[in-house]
Amino acid sequence: MARRGKKKGRPISGWLILDKPVGMGSTEAVSKIKWLFQAEKAGHAGTLDPLASGMLPIALGEATKTVPYVQDGAKIYRFTVAWGQERSTDDLEGPVTKESDLRPSEAEVLALLPKYTGVIMQTPPQFSAIKIAGERAYDLARDGATVDIPAREIEIGCLDVVEHGADHTVFEVECGKGTYVRSLARDMGRDMGCFGHISELRRVEVEPFTSEDFVTIAELEAARFGVVEGNADATDIADATEAADATEAAGAAEAPIDFDAIDALLVDTSAALDCLPQIAISDDAATKIRLGNPVIIRGRDAPVEAEEACATARGKLVAIGAIEQGMFKPKRVFAG
Repeated sequence: MARRGKKKGRPISGWLILDKPVGMGSTEAVSKIKWLFQAEKAGHAGTLDPLASGMLPIALGEATKTVPYVQDGAKIYRFTVAWGQERSTDDLEGPVTKESDLRPSEAEVLALLPKYTGVIMQTPPQFSAIKIAGERAYDLARDGATVDIPAREIEIGCLDVVEHGADHTVFEVECGKGTYVRSLARDMGRDMGCFGHISELRRVEVEPFTSEDFVTIAELEAARFGVVEGNADATDIADATEAADATEAAGAAEAPIDFDAIDALLVDTSAALDCLPQIAISDDAATKIRLGNPVIIRGRDAPVEAEEACATARGKLVAIGAIEQGMFKPKRVFAG
């Protein structure tokens, strides 16, 4: 019997800025989005814990080539620290390891903020994806091991108090790559002798994307299954999803689907490269670059040198490359 070939999916490209719900893991979210779009390739730019909600940028197709630029972007989180308990995971998931009857005043919390602003050293949580001797720290921690994780340099742009209560404080932080918000809660609690852990966490922004780009699972499902916005029926969507799953499991050919509505929810791949110099090139130059050839950059305002730049033709992304002595040398090429 001939083996049935695995479906490759559609060569769709772009960024989907998912408003991830609490309880869904990042890998699960990527699989869901890949299935909804029937995409050939998908990946995310920065893990978001299952207990956290908010922005999870998911790259489809050619956009996966731009993931590192989004991962390096600044992030904004809004989070609540519950005072009085430290937990093994530094959030609600783990058991309590330390307790205190002390509760900080708002003045005490505000006085502590300068210590956590700017370039600081931070030790990641025991339950983190940091690799220790080739193994993930969270795997070692789950086995009961106490892991010696070295502190590393991070940058906090700003840290503000949004609300202060008797036993909790709500913060908003703008931070750079590699920052663990759970570690902030743990360390602030230790500094004030009252202990603390994250009780709620939401990622609001991942540069260059903002909350205006948010798309929910419900909006995606409504678009995917042709439900009129504002009249989405959860039962109808569930039935359509179940039918599609059954069709795929049976290996039967799926009926043609109009993907226009769901594709319209994507952000263009080039949006991830706003941080780079933008070079407009001709169609002829774009053809040469896509073949891996360097081209001369023309125009009075074109930079002579740049370690990285983004070349576009008629507004479409062509390549990322370096500009040396007035020539654009492609490093990563995008399909036309």
